[in-house]
Amino acid sequence: MSHAGSAPRTVALLCGLLALTGCGLTSGSPMTDDVRPGSVGRGRPLDGAELTVTSKDFTENLILGAIMGIAFQAAGAEVLDRTGIQGSFGAREAVRSGEADAMYEYTGTAWITYQGNSAPIADPRRQWEAVRDADLRNGVTWLPPSALDNTYALALNRANADRYRTRNLSEVAVLAGRDPDAVTLCVEGEFANRTDGLPGLQKAYGMSLPAGNITQMDTGIIYTQAAKGSCVYGEVFTTDGRIASMRLAVMEDDRRFFPHYNAAPEINSATLRTWPRIADVLAPVTAKLDNDVARKLNARVDVEGEDPHQVALEWMVAEGFVVTPGGGE
Repeated sequence: MSHAGSAPRTVALLCGLLALTGCGLTSGSPMTDDVRPGSVGRGRPLDGAELTVTSKDFTENLILGAIMGIAFQAAGAEVLDRTGIQGSFGAREAVRSGEADAMYEYTGTAWITYQGNSAPIADPRRQWEAVRDADLRNGVTWLPPSALDNTYALALNRANADRYRTRNLSEVAVLAGRDPDAVTLCVEGEFANRTDGLPGLQKAYGMSLPAGNITQMDTGIIYTQAAKGSCVYGEVFTTDGRIASMRLAVMEDDRRFFPHYNAAPEINSATLRTWPRIADVLAPVTAKLDNDVARKLNARVDVEGEDPHQVALEWMVAEGFVVTPGGGE
């Protein structure tokens, strides 16, 4: 799973020139969930709307994309499912250009990666406000954020936690200085190269790890390798359900280096002008999302092997947001 892509100019250019093939924007199919309004969508305020929902290709964002699409369907819209676009820039560009109408995006990703800032804003609400204000000129409107804050962390297994006794990233930096061989990292390629990833982390905490101590790999493998101890520390995400299931110990970001990554609806501004009730439809759903919800839903997919869309649908029904046949009003 990843917040964004690591080659912004290249990917954005490809998305512009190769939209039909390079960014996955033509893939997708109609969402056909048989849902009626529960607490969301009463009066079917989106009746007649044809909305395209997109997402990135990692578990949490797939779930959030499905949640959004299910809410839109309950409110009367016909929804095209274009979730699962690889990287961030394809999905982002789709919303910005109008090839897609909406997605759940992360404030830190927008601030650092899309809007080009180097220093995050410490207060999560102010971070969202800054992102919202900056993106209006890009034809993108951010609706109010959730409490779900999916930021980075380093984690290690219990045996290594007992061995090295690090509790926060400052202590990891001290360990790296004292015993460089002890601090081996498994990280994603994006994290290895992003300013809000490993380069910035090392600078903020005064670490200088040898290149041989850093192994790049896919996200899912990081969790299993950290759990095995094949690398001492693995890059993880704070809302990932595998942290608990694999009994990983998460290092506190005591210098508050990592940005806030609060999930919030990102809507094409022209679409929102046409269908302003989108904001009303999504508001209660977004308000219910937090890290605990995310960890539980993510674990159902990543640990138990369930389908992201089905997990999203069952949560929407369980929360009373939508009703399925036989579920009653």
